[in-house]
Amino acid sequence: HPHQEFLQIDTTNILFIVGGAFDGMEEIIKRRTGQKVIGFGTNDEEESKQEASLLSKLIPEDLQRFGLIPEFIGRLPVIATLEQLDEATLYQILTVPKNAIVKQYQKMVELDGVTLRFEEDALMEIAKEAIERKTGARGLRSIIENIMLDIMYELPSLDEVTECIITKDSVLKKSSPLLYREDGTQMELDQEKNTA
Repeated sequence: HPHQEFLQIDTTNILFIVGGAFDGMEEIIKRRTGQKVIGFGTNDEEESKQEASLLSKLIPEDLQRFGLIPEFIGRLPVIATLEQLDEATLYQILTVPKNAIVKQYQKMVELDGVTLRFEEDALMEIAKEAIERKTGARGLRSIIENIMLDIMYELPSLDEVTECIITKDSVLKKSSPLLYREDGTQMELDQEKNTA
C-alpha cells in the first residue's frame, strides 16, 4: 500500500520466505498422528481449534507428503504456523491502526462535512462476516465497501446531514444508516430523495 509504513528487514541470511494456506495439510498431519480424518461428533468450533493445534505439529515430512520436493524443504529450516484471526482481532484491525479502514472512511466522509460513526455492534458484525466468508482481514474492506457504497454517493447531495451512523442493521439487513441533521433530528434517506 503506497501510504503504509515500510518495515525494513535484513535479508542477508534469508534465502526463502514461503507462505500460503497449504489447504489439506491438516489431513496429512491427522493421518501421521493417527487421528480420525472422517467422522461425526465434533462441532465446527471444536474442529477449528483442533486444526489450529494440529498445524503446530507440522514436520518437514508432512510438507513432502503435501507435494514439496525434499531439496526445497531442506532450505526451509524454520517452520512457523499462524492461527486464524478471531472477532476481537478483526475488530482491532478495523479500528486501531493509524490507517485503519474505519478511519479512512471517516476521513473521506468528513470531506463532505459529515461525521461518520460505526456502532460497536456493527463493527463486530463486520468481523463476524469476515470470519464466515473465511477471508480474514483482507475481506474487511470489501464488506465495508458494500455497506458504504450507496451512502458515499448520496451524502454529498444531502446538505442538511451532519452525522451518519452505521448500525448493526446496516450490516445485517443492508438497511440505510442513520442520518442526523445539525439540530439532532433524524432524517430518512428516502424522504430526502422524494423532496429533491
